[in-house]
Parts: sequence; C-alpha cells; structure tokens
Amino acid sequence: MTMQKARIILLLAIVALSFIALASGASYLETPLPGGIPLGNALAAVGLCGLPGLARLLSPPDTVVRKASLISFLAAAAWLPVSIALAGNLELSFGGGRGTAWVAITLGTMLASVTCLVWALIALFFGRPRAGAA
Repeated sequence: MTMQKARIILLLAIVALSFIALASGASYLETPLPGGIPLGNALAAVGLCGLPGLARLLSPPDTVVRKASLISFLAAAAWLPVSIALAGNLELSFGGGRGTAWVAITLGTMLASVTCLVWALIALFFGRPRAGAA
C-alpha cells in the first residue's frame, strides 16, 4: 500500500468515526476536552475539515478541484473559531439572531466540503482514461 492510499484510508476512517459519533447523539459528546471545548464540537470540526482534506488527497496536483479543496479546508478550519466567536462560549449555545448566522455559516461550510469531495470523486472516476481503454 502506498503512503497516499494509507493517508486516504486513515482520513476516511477519522471522518467516518467523527460523523458516526455525532449521529449517535451519545452523552459523551458533551465531555469537555482540555480547555473546555466539548468533544462533540471538536469532532464536528474534525469531520468538516476531513471532507475537503479527502478531496485534496484524491485530486491530482494543479487542478481546480484541488485548489477549491484547499479553500474549503481553510473555511472548515475557521468554522469552530468563528462559531465560538458568534456564540460567545465553547458550548456553542446561541441566543438571538446569531444562531441564524451560525446555521448559515455551518450549512455553507458543510456544502462546500461535501461539494469538493463529490467533485474530487467524480474527477477521480470519470476524469481520466483508464488503463487499457481504447
């Protein structure tokens, strides 16, 4: 197995486990990590960053999808600090109109992350000729 494939598999496992944990809604997601941030918030950030990270690993160098994946990754990396700033707390408890802004930012970040991954997968499977194809 090449190092690139190992990275892809590891990142895919991390993303999958993050989203499975979040979807479970388990009480351990509220466990505070050192610094006070709840585990669930950290896992959400990991999952959001992992999707464009996967897209970047799957994309050939110097392609538009690879550049878009980097931009999406940077937006995903900024999601948690922006969320904390909007909420004014580490638990991401919102009041008033800030909650609406947070939902819009979160949906936009998720949409960008998923779009980059789908785009990279389409480019991977349909973008280049297969060996032996005439």
